[in-house]
Amino acid sequence: MPESIYLGEGPQRERYPLLYAIDSPADLRGLDPRVLPELARELRAFLIETVSRTGGHLAAGLGVVELTIALHYCLDTPEDRLVWDVGHQAYAHKVLTGRRDRFPSLRQKDGLSGFPRREESPYDTFGVGHSSTSISAALGMAIAARAKGEGRRVVAVIGDGALGAGMAFEAMNHAGVLDTDLLVVLNDNDMSISPPVGAFSSHLARLLSGRLYTRMREGSKQALALLPPLKELAGRWEEHMKGMVMPSTLFEELGFNYIGPIDGHDLDSLVPTLRNMEGMHGPRLLHVVTQKGKGYRPAEGEPVTYHGVTPFDLATGKMEAKSKAGPTYTQVFGQWLCDLADRDPRTHAITPAMCEGSGLTAFAERHPERFFDVGIAEQHALTLAAGMACEGLKPVVAIYSTFLQRAYDQLIHDIALQDLDVTLAVDRGGLVGADGATHAGAFDLSYGRCIPNLVILAPSDEGECRRALQTAYAHPGPALVRYPRGSGPGVDPGSGFDTLPLGKGVLRREGRGEVALLAFGSLLSAAFAVAGSLDASVADMRFVKPLDRDLILDLAARHRLLVTLEENAVAGGAGSAVAELLAAAGHPVPLLHLGLPDRFVEQAAPAEQLRACGLDPEGILTAVRKALAAQGASVG
Repeated sequence: MPESIYLGEGPQRERYPLLYAIDSPADLRGLDPRVLPELARELRAFLIETVSRTGGHLAAGLGVVELTIALHYCLDTPEDRLVWDVGHQAYAHKVLTGRRDRFPSLRQKDGLSGFPRREESPYDTFGVGHSSTSISAALGMAIAARAKGEGRRVVAVIGDGALGAGMAFEAMNHAGVLDTDLLVVLNDNDMSISPPVGAFSSHLARLLSGRLYTRMREGSKQALALLPPLKELAGRWEEHMKGMVMPSTLFEELGFNYIGPIDGHDLDSLVPTLRNMEGMHGPRLLHVVTQKGKGYRPAEGEPVTYHGVTPFDLATGKMEAKSKAGPTYTQVFGQWLCDLADRDPRTHAITPAMCEGSGLTAFAERHPERFFDVGIAEQHALTLAAGMACEGLKPVVAIYSTFLQRAYDQLIHDIALQDLDVTLAVDRGGLVGADGATHAGAFDLSYGRCIPNLVILAPSDEGECRRALQTAYAHPGPALVRYPRGSGPGVDPGSGFDTLPLGKGVLRREGRGEVALLAFGSLLSAAFAVAGSLDASVADMRFVKPLDRDLILDLAARHRLLVTLEENAVAGGAGSAVAELLAAAGHPVPLLHLGLPDRFVEQAAPAEQLRACGLDPEGILTAVRKALAAQGASVG
């Protein structure tokens, strides 16, 4: 793609004339197919230019520009249902479905979501954020269409990484026996299923999707239906011949009619193949091969780096540096784990496709034989760790809070029930900013603390994080350390292996006022910010389970109001644990629980999200003074 396309001057409307002539897919379908490659060039340039300013997910979306155009060109969307998996691939879809002019608001407060959302557009048929859900959702829609006698088509677009998750195979296994009309488009963008394809395979895909082959295939099945031995022989011959030139066997065995692989950047192949497949019935799978980062050289060279980007310079691809006082919590974890593994050969690391995001790159390089990236398979990750622990290893599972939700049964049944020695390093605890509600770690304290045998720690700074991780690792049973995204207050984490006394918090400020602030994790800094105005005591609770009973009862005896602070849902969270402890002890001190409200917190800058939840210093101070006023106490 010429640099002038996305580095030129002047209004976008003049530089992208085809793109600005499309306000809906209906406009797209009115174009001559010969101009579609030019539209693809404009759309790709528009995405690069816009995301360079907003940040977001870039490489995956650049790889599906032609595929997105072809799907909307051939389908009657939104009447036909198009379901995207994960959502990282859906930027081009958003631009073509009436959201071009709002695209600069991507991932900002009150702007476009970075993922498909039903509330945002009728073209977003299913809201997503986690992977491997598209085939299940699309199958449900196809069943509904058949039940209502509606002739709409249903298409699921899934990436090769997402296909590795068990849920995707569960859906395909079900779809294969229903004979429901469903098209699954497999976007193979890592060459993980097949080698690069050329003219022969593209021609073969078009041939196998054509009417002649389809009529011969179905007619032969009918003719041989009365002769089972010959039918079986013919079926085996067909699979053998197709299997010689394409990776079809697995999908055919699941009951899908497999077509491909096909070049996902060749509109002259994509459009005719999709047109041909319209006449086919039952579950079908179209395998397209694409390139992550297609059309932008820096992203083509480093697709992992450019998967999710901050704003960057168009000419060089250099991203804006993130300002931080010190290492991020993720980096603290990664350094601790490397240091630990150097001295303990039992240490093994497991992650479900989050090597870079979880800070495990250095560990994977230093100890490759003890590193396991299991792909998008959270359930398997936890039970794999359980199996290791059964045999005396010390597995550490690095996982985002929002993804741990997907392995809840394994956490309970396979790890906690057996009291196995597994350490869970839970990143992104709390709000996560622009990724919004789908990726927020809003519930881990609530869903974790009700599980027997599970120890839960919530460190308040970088140094506490390293000590909390070592404490969890030293604990002989299951332990979970949850820490937030990004940087902390700037405390040197050190390089030692000190542990914390199990279940013990620490009083950080002894106040003379009527309020005690009990901070769980990241909100300790906010507690200190308001403590002076209230002359409040401040406790760094450290542990959500077990709670520091003695510290809580002591504070309750000396203060008129206890305020719990947590970046977790108030419902069932750490504050609820404090309330239960005081109720059991027969202590009637008033409590104020401050945390995430009973709603999904929408995308915004992290500071904006905290302010909207009343968890910034001003919001906390206002809530405390209101609670004191309601008691008739002095408000400071």
